[in-house]
Amino acid sequence: MKTRLIFNSIILGILLVYGTAFSQADKKPNVVYILTDQWRSSALGYAGDPNVKTPNLDKFSKESVNFTNAVSVTPVCTPHRSALLTGRYPTTTGMFLNDTYLPSEELCMAEIFKAEGYNTAYLGKWHLDGHGRENNVAPERRQGFDYWKALECSHDYNHMPYYENNNPEKKYWEGYSPFALADDAKMYMANHAKDQKPFLLFISIATPHFPHDSAPKEYKALYPKEKLILNPNVPKEIAEKVRVELQGYYGHCTATDAAIGQVLDKLKDLKIDKNTIVVFSADHGEMMGGHGLRPFTKQLAWDESIKVPFLIKYPKIGKNKGKAVHAPINTPDILPSILGLADIAIPNTIEGENLASLIKSPNESVDRAALLLNIHPFTSEFKYPEYRAIRTKQYSYIKTLDGSSKLFDNKADPYQLLNLYDNPAYAMLQNDLESKLQMALNKIGDDFQPKEYYLKKWNFVLDKSKNAIDYWSFDKGNGVMQTPKLK
Repeated sequence: MKTRLIFNSIILGILLVYGTAFSQADKKPNVVYILTDQWRSSALGYAGDPNVKTPNLDKFSKESVNFTNAVSVTPVCTPHRSALLTGRYPTTTGMFLNDTYLPSEELCMAEIFKAEGYNTAYLGKWHLDGHGRENNVAPERRQGFDYWKALECSHDYNHMPYYENNNPEKKYWEGYSPFALADDAKMYMANHAKDQKPFLLFISIATPHFPHDSAPKEYKALYPKEKLILNPNVPKEIAEKVRVELQGYYGHCTATDAAIGQVLDKLKDLKIDKNTIVVFSADHGEMMGGHGLRPFTKQLAWDESIKVPFLIKYPKIGKNKGKAVHAPINTPDILPSILGLADIAIPNTIEGENLASLIKSPNESVDRAALLLNIHPFTSEFKYPEYRAIRTKQYSYIKTLDGSSKLFDNKADPYQLLNLYDNPAYAMLQNDLESKLQMALNKIGDDFQPKEYYLKKWNFVLDKSKNAIDYWSFDKGNGVMQTPKLK
């Protein structure tokens, strides 16, 4: 009898071990999406920046596929985030201004993954709620994310508030927020590493967005201002101001790189990295003095503003580690591409293109045209004209309603100093890009109207003193939530 019991115990143990192994191998991949804020694509060691130190992301670039021309469909926070979570263009959702509420009717990333049996978690900056920047994002407005330690928007990196799950009490991350977020992400992954269900973990880090002087001192010290090398399109008269901002910007970059490195290392320690899709990206870039524009400027169609880093690692990446794709990936393309990699059906509401096949078979010769939109510039960028643009792997073509247009060969002219628009030698190319632009606009049903048209269409009212959606009145208890509503 005892022998039989021992034998049965051994068989049961074997079944449990192998059953767990089989279930882990058979389950869909985890997804870890790391979104940073205002990290332009050039400000990384692997991207060739002569100043910045990003050893962890440099290492990760050798383990992933690098989209060298990833762009932000509308390079500012809320429009990018809504396009990322829905796979839809801002002209379709009406989410083209900061501090608006993404309607609950929109089908979003976490809801799609939850329907496939995923656990879902969100950490950090949200900026899609439209109910004030420090108010709690109510559970019913979290678009399918269950585990929650987040806040609408704050850039107080050393005293960052957040709300936890269903607790309405405001809490504060301990220390510098990127490290605190990394610690919580590591804890979440450890708690769910052996689950039968896969997880979607979204880590939204608010750095290196200004204020730059709040970067940890030891990281700022790595960048003496006098040793910083500026891009050739930064005018000399603002060089000193740019160096001051760059010191803190790079300090944030290096500190954030260290925090991200902790997350990537934990994936390996838990032995779940081989069945996890990992993305590192940003919501938009930052002009940092380029073309004479003050640091902090975005929204514009210059590469410093629109281009973002995009590294993606996926299960069975094998020989594709470290390969590059030069064809642009646009914000609405990201969700369907991740769904494609995870073998999840893509809802018909999604407008972006599934680029999973290009990710699995990177090809540097492939090209495509990414559509860029600024439907209604706001805040300090209100003075600039609205635009529609096309970005291919080599060219930028930008049109405004006031007659000014630009055409750049970004391969020959990476700092976009020579406008080729109306140059007879480029007439055929210009016509081709114009055709691509019109095709892209027709596809999403946008006929490029003046910005006031879209305010009226979606029933938005801007505060006239700041040319923006009024989010600050919520702090006084009299804020008015604005959400896209077709008239």
